[in-house]
Amino acid sequence: MESLHGHLCRYDETAWRRAVDVLLPEIHTIDREATQIWFAFYPLNLFLALEAAPTPDARAVLERQLGLMGKWRLADQIDASHRFLYSHRYWPQVKSAITAFDESVSDLAELMTRIADIAGRTARVDRDHLLAITAAGLMTLRQVGSEAFAAAPGKVHLSAEARRLSPHQVLARRGRDDWQGLLGFTRGIKKRWTVTFDENDPSATFTLINDQEIASAAKHDTRDHHAIDPRCTPGEGPIPVECRAASCGTCWIGVLAGAEKLSPVIEREEGRRMKVFGYTVVGEPKPIIRLACQARATGALSIVIPPWNGVFGKITSRP
Repeated sequence: MESLHGHLCRYDETAWRRAVDVLLPEIHTIDREATQIWFAFYPLNLFLALEAAPTPDARAVLERQLGLMGKWRLADQIDASHRFLYSHRYWPQVKSAITAFDESVSDLAELMTRIADIAGRTARVDRDHLLAITAAGLMTLRQVGSEAFAAAPGKVHLSAEARRLSPHQVLARRGRDDWQGLLGFTRGIKKRWTVTFDENDPSATFTLINDQEIASAAKHDTRDHHAIDPRCTPGEGPIPVECRAASCGTCWIGVLAGAEKLSPVIEREEGRRMKVFGYTVVGEPKPIIRLACQARATGALSIVIPPWNGVFGKITSRP
């Protein structure tokens, strides 16, 4: 695996993005958005910038300069970072295939495909179910190194109930808007929508009033999320937030399902700040990476809350 890690180190951020873009049409629908979200959450350029710091003290200074908060190191979450991918349930088989892989493959997309095929024979599922977790697994190896990767137990972080769901069942849940009653069309602004922020936990939902910002709606969940994530402000719900004006960047989210039900990005406000933070997805009016304090919803959503945030646009900007 040391040689595989060395091979992965040859590729820059652009090459990884290109490989993922090439494979996206082949990835099962259940994980296409999730794959893009995962790679947005763990950008290689940010890792490389931190790695280039000459000393631990210099790295700590850079982390403070970039305003990094939370758990941004993949080394701290080798088995758990990709738990929102449906294919996470096949992580043990994919991790094993990556660990044992010793073939010579020059093309990164082909490498991902080859390993997914090997894992598929063990997991007894088709390649399209495994490409997403394979891509995430290889990037994890790239960032954490072979020793740490091999030492991780390869645990699946899903409940038994979640593991029983088929892709069809998950997609059906994601695509279902809340029933508004027989006269729902007359409810207007009184409509209520469910926002799911962890598909592995049936209680991880809050209610959003039609056309309300996601961050404001999150306050309806009054549980103590600060105890789970210190970035969360007591009384503000599960989404970390320090402002309501796209200034802090703490409330970025990935949208697994329902991006089309969100208000378009306003370039001079959310769009401009997303580029500063480094969260931007170029060229889309309703991207899958958003600021929860700016995005207003008119339907049910499934979102992912990243475990960290920062201001690092100059480092992670995509060529």
